[in-house]
Amino acid sequence: MENLKIDLSKIFGFVDKSAVDALQEKAENSNMALYNKTLPGNDFLGWVNVTNLNTADHIKRISEIASEFKSKIDILVVIGIGGSYLGSKAVIEALSNSFESLSKKRKNPVVVFAGQNIGEDYTNELVEILNDYSYALCVISKSGTTTEPALAFRILKQHIENKYGKSEAAQRIIAVTDAAKGALRKLAAEEGYRTFVIQDDVGGRYSVLTPVGLLPIAVAGFDISQLIRGAIDMETLTNSTAKIENNPAAIYAQARNVLYNSGFKTEILVNYHPKLQYLSEWWKQLFGESEGKENKGIFPASVNFTADLHSMGQYIQEGQRTIFETVISVKNQNTNRTVPNDEANLDGLNFLTGKRIDEVNKMAELGTLLAHVDGGVPNIRIEIPFLNEYYIGQLLYFFEKSCGISGYILGVNPFDQPGVEAYKKNMFALLGKPGFEKEADELRKRI
Repeated sequence: MENLKIDLSKIFGFVDKSAVDALQEKAENSNMALYNKTLPGNDFLGWVNVTNLNTADHIKRISEIASEFKSKIDILVVIGIGGSYLGSKAVIEALSNSFESLSKKRKNPVVVFAGQNIGEDYTNELVEILNDYSYALCVISKSGTTTEPALAFRILKQHIENKYGKSEAAQRIIAVTDAAKGALRKLAAEEGYRTFVIQDDVGGRYSVLTPVGLLPIAVAGFDISQLIRGAIDMETLTNSTAKIENNPAAIYAQARNVLYNSGFKTEILVNYHPKLQYLSEWWKQLFGESEGKENKGIFPASVNFTADLHSMGQYIQEGQRTIFETVISVKNQNTNRTVPNDEANLDGLNFLTGKRIDEVNKMAELGTLLAHVDGGVPNIRIEIPFLNEYYIGQLLYFFEKSCGISGYILGVNPFDQPGVEAYKKNMFALLGKPGFEKEADELRKRI
C-alpha cells in the first residue's frame, strides 16, 4: 500500500538542501521529545500514540451510538468551536458527496454545526430547520462554559426538550467533555446524558482522532477504523525509532523552518480538490494556534485552486515575495469523467476531447506550480494516493506530528494558546459579566 509522499524539490532554488539537512538533529530531538515528554507542553501529548487513544471497546461504543442515531435521526448538530468542530468538519467534507444534502438516496444523517460562531441569523435558521426534522445533539466542551458553544447549547437544549420532552431529549444528547469536572460534566450527570471523555492530555486542535471527531464522523457514515488505521500507520512512519531522514513529518517541519528563517513568513496551503477546503481550515488552526506566539511563527493561509487562481492567483504570482506554498495533491480520483466532443467547438475546447477532467486539473496543478516557482514562490508538494478514510487519517496525523516537531524547532510550546484569552476578557467586561467591572470601566474609556 502506498503512503503519503512529500517532495521538496521546488524549494531548493530558494534555500539550500544543506540548510534543511542541518536541521535533522533538531528535528530528531524534537520528535524524540514528543515521546519522552521532555519539552514544554509535555502534559498535552496524549494524541501522539494513536493506539492508546482508541481501544477496541472505545470504537465499538462510538459505532453503536452512531448506528442508533442513523436509524432515528435526520440531522446531528455538533456543538463546539475550534478543534471541537474543525476536525470532524474537515473529514466529513473531504469524504462526503459534494451534493449529499440534495440526494434522495442519502442514507446517513446530515451533520451540521453550531456554537462555532455567535451569529443570530445562523442560530435562528438552524432552529427553524430543526423544527421539521428528527435530530440529536453532540455537545463538545471540556469546561462547558466556553461562550460560543455554551450559548448555542443553552438554546438548542431548550428546543430539543420542548420538542421531545426531557426524557427523550436526554437520549438524544451526547456530551463529550472532561472526565470528572466542569459544568457540562455536572449537567450530563444530572440529566443522564451519555458521555465520552476528552482526555486531559489532548488539546482541542489535536483531538480529531478522539471522540471529539470520531463520533460525528461515524454518524455521517464513514469508517473510523480506517481513519485510525491510516493515522497509526503514519505514526509508525514518524515514530521515535524511524530514521529522521525518512520521516515525512520531520522533513516538512525542517523545510518550513528553513523557509521561515530565509524570509518566507506566510505559508499558503493549496488544494486542487474542492472537498479539502475545511481540511485547510483545520490546518490553519493547528499551525496558527501552535506556532503563533512570542512574536514568532509562520502565518498560515489557504487557497482552493483552480477557483482562487482567478482571485488570489495574481498576488501569489507577483505580490510580496514572503510567501511559500504547500500543495496537497490527490493522485487518483474516486470517479471517472471525460470531456465530450462538441461539433461546433465554439468554446475551442475540442483539443481536450476524451481527456479525463482530472488530467486537466493535474495539468493546471503542474502548470501553476511551475509558474509560481518562476515567480519566486517556493513550493512543497504533499501527495496522497486517494481521498478516503485511510489516507485522510494519514494526512491528519502527518500534520499533527509535523506541527509538534516544527514548533519545537521554532522554540515555542506548540501545545498552549495563551493569546486566545485576551479577547474573552474584553468581551466579558463589555457584556457586564460579574467580576469584570474594573476592566469594563477601563475599556469604555478607550471606546
